[in-house]
Order: sequence, then C-alpha cells, then structure tokens
Amino acid sequence: MKGIKKEITYFEKAGRHNTDEVLRLAIERAVKENIDYLVVASTTGEVGYKAARLLEEQKHDLHLVVVTHHAGYAEPGRIQLKEEYRQFFNKREIPVVIQSHILAGLERSISRKLGGGSRTEAIAEALRSLFGHGLKVCVEITVMAADAGVIPYRDVVAVGGKGRGADTAVIIHPAHMNNFFDITIREVIAMPREK
Repeated sequence: MKGIKKEITYFEKAGRHNTDEVLRLAIERAVKENIDYLVVASTTGEVGYKAARLLEEQKHDLHLVVVTHHAGYAEPGRIQLKEEYRQFFNKREIPVVIQSHILAGLERSISRKLGGGSRTEAIAEALRSLFGHGLKVCVEITVMAADAGVIPYRDVVAVGGKGRGADTAVIIHPAHMNNFFDITIREVIAMPREK
C-alpha cells in the first residue's frame, strides 16, 4: 500500500517568533484538507486575534475557536484574556473557551500542596518531553474545546505554543476528557525541532 506524503515545517527554535508562519500554515492545511475548525491557544487573545484577522484577509470561512487559561491561572480571580480581544471575539461570534486545563487541573493543586506528581501531570510531561510544549498544548486545547461543545467530533486543526505566541500546528481528531486516550494526532503541520 502506498503511503501519503505531506509536508511538515520544522522551526529551529521554539517561540512566538513563529506565530505568523504557524497560523498561515495551519489555515492553508485546513483549507486544503477541507477541515472547517481551527482551534487556537491564546492566553491574552493576541494569537486568536491574529488568526481571526488572517482568516478575514484571506476570506476563509473556517470556524475559529479560541482557548485561554482559566480564571485565577496567573493570579486569583483574574482572567488573562484582554478585554479588547474579548470584545473583538464577541462581535464576530468567535467562541472563547475559558476553563481549567485538563492536563493539570485539581491534580496540580494537590501536587503543589503535598509534593509528588500525578498521573495527569505525567501525561503532560510526556507530551512536552517527547514532542514539545506546543504539541502538549494542541492536545489539551482540543480536549477543552470538545468538552465545551464548541467543536465537532471530527478532525480539526489545533495551534499551540509555550507562553506567548504559537509554534506548533497539528491535525487532530478530538476526544473528551473522559475518553482522553481516544484522541488521535493525524498529522503534524509544523513544530519546532527544539523542545
């Protein structure tokens, strides 16, 4: 049986300087593969904003979903999503998912308080160590978006990174948190070589 050849872009270094190229590549692949959902990790909303603007400029009708940190992630009671971006997304009816990280959540609180590590944190660390932080984020935001009911249960393109910006994009078949191991990374579109 013949294999399928697909192009993967590898960046020498991880980081936000790859954001524009990752978004361009993610949108290009989604359009080419007839995938109609783009799920983007965006702490402050900036990456989500860039994705929305790029979709508007290129006149693509992909459904954009923005996933951000839960309230209290950086400091108690505070949401890191900037109000200007929240308003921008609201005007365009772009769903914004604000919820606990499925690969940390309550178990991180326990390990911080009592020490040690949890099975959930071990999964997160395995993904980070083997494939990089951005791929771990892509997996996590896809599950979060599926659990929020804002993406269909079929292939989507997910974009993630570490801290600010994005450096990884994948085609991924979602799963819900209660069926986490059913998630499937179908294709890597772009990722850094540096972990």
